[in-house]
Order: sequence, then structure tokens, then C-alpha cells
Amino acid sequence: GSRVAGVVIEDRGGRPVITAHAVESFPEGALVPALATLNVRERAVVSGALGRVLDRLGRPARVGLVLADPVAKVSLVRLQQVPEKAADLDQIIRWQVRKSAPFSIDDAQVAFVPGARAADGQDFIVTLARRDVIAEYEALCDGFGAQAGVVDLSTFNVINAVSAGGSVPGGDWLLVNVAPGWESIAIMRGSDLIFFRSHGADGEGTLADVVHQTAMYYEDRLGGAGFGRVLLCGASDSGDAAGLRRALAERLSTVVEPIDASRAAGFADRIGATPELLDALTPLVGLLLRSREAA
Repeated sequence: GSRVAGVVIEDRGGRPVITAHAVESFPEGALVPALATLNVRERAVVSGALGRVLDRLGRPARVGLVLADPVAKVSLVRLQQVPEKAADLDQIIRWQVRKSAPFSIDDAQVAFVPGARAADGQDFIVTLARRDVIAEYEALCDGFGAQAGVVDLSTFNVINAVSAGGSVPGGDWLLVNVAPGWESIAIMRGSDLIFFRSHGADGEGTLADVVHQTAMYYEDRLGGAGFGRVLLCGASDSGDAAGLRRALAERLSTVVEPIDASRAAGFADRIGATPELLDALTPLVGLLLRSREAA
């Protein structure tokens, strides 16, 4: 919640290459990612940082937006029968998530994609956010003539970056995505999300505790046979990335690897590709590469 980052990716000889990037920090509290309240507290400060990033990217007319995970609520919904009509499916999904929404479903922007198939039905990954909160972010971009085409969450796009880098394991794997003020944990079965949890800084327990609880749940309730890989993104902001990796490795009794976005997209200029920069750009790379595949 205390920085804006941007990246431009171009095709060079059939390979995606990062040709421009920028990261701008702003004072804590100017933007507070949250589900049930408006996020932008100091518009001029946030807008100034965004403007400087867009200037360094050549003032694009169209952008994809990656938002902090606490901006939305992620649920996994299993339907035993999936209706054929898109409108009916939308209605059923909204009905399923409305009880757990901390605001009226009428004020919500709801998006969903199919997840894993199960013996007793089809999973859907449902993302729910307040429409006026998403509009805040879109309006910031509009102020610079940049239209936000795709809006998505950080952790989903870290997963996309891993996928684009060709390193998705066939079995189960765990992703931990950390940022100032929040952290999220995703369990993947191949390319399917089977568990998601986001944890605010004011939540109980350390990240290592939450990861340990998640691993226990995975074994007890998700038929877990062990993680083929454990990946960590965002730790360089914590001030002790190595210590955090060690703490997680001890809890999980396995190696914890950092994610390297340069496996998915090369750098036109490799100089300065610090761990901090790679962590900041990873979800952005994931969004752009996913959008290119969909185009």
C-alpha cells in the first residue's frame, strides 16, 4: 500500500522483454488497501506517485491494474451442477457469496473463473470487491488519460508469472506472497488453485504460524501429500528475506525458493534488477503475460 510500480513488456525475437519499469514510494497511510472502506486517503500524494510512474513508462493510454489482495475477498465455490447460461451461473455465484460479503452484494463487483474439477462438482474462484473501491483506482488512472482495461489481484498474477516462466510443478505447491501490511497464501494443484487465504498485518500469529496452520489444513482436509515446491514473493521488502525464508523452511521442512520474474520476461537492461525490483514487478509481469496470451 505504499508504492506504485509499473512495467512495459515488448516482444523481442519472440521473447517477452521488460523495456521500461518504474517504482515510486509514497508515505504510509496515503493509500490503505481494504475490502469494506474506501482506499485512497490522500489522493494528491497517490496521484503524484502514479503520474511519475506513468511518465517513465511513456504515458500509456491503456494499462492493466494489479491491486493489493486485501482490496477483494477471494472464495472457492463448488457447484454440483453448472448451468449452461452465463447469466444463470452469475446469479448462482452471487447467491453463494452474498452471505459472506461484508457489504451488500448489490454494491459488489463479482468476477469468477473455473477452478479445479472435483468428483462432486466444479470449483469456481470468486473475487468480490466493492464497486466504488475499484472505481477509485480506475479514476486515478483516468486522471492521466490511462484507461484501466484489466483489474486483478497481486497473488493471482504472481501465480501467472510462475506459470509464464514455465516452472509450474505437476503436483501440489505452495505460494506465499508478502507485502507491507498483508500476506497471502495460495495452494496450487498443478495449475489449479485449491486454497487461498489473505492475512492482514493486524491478524493473529506470525506468517510462519499461518503457513504452518495452512499446511496442517492441507494435510487434513485437502488430501495433501506434500508440496513439490514452496515459492516466496515479496520478502525483499521485509528487511530480512533470508530470515523469513528460513523460518518458513523450518515450519514446512522443505526448501523455500524466491520467485524470479526474469524467467518469464527478460530485462532489456539487466543492471539494477535487484531482488526488491523483481519482487515489485513480478505480479505486473504476470498480468501482462496473461493478457497477451488471452489476446
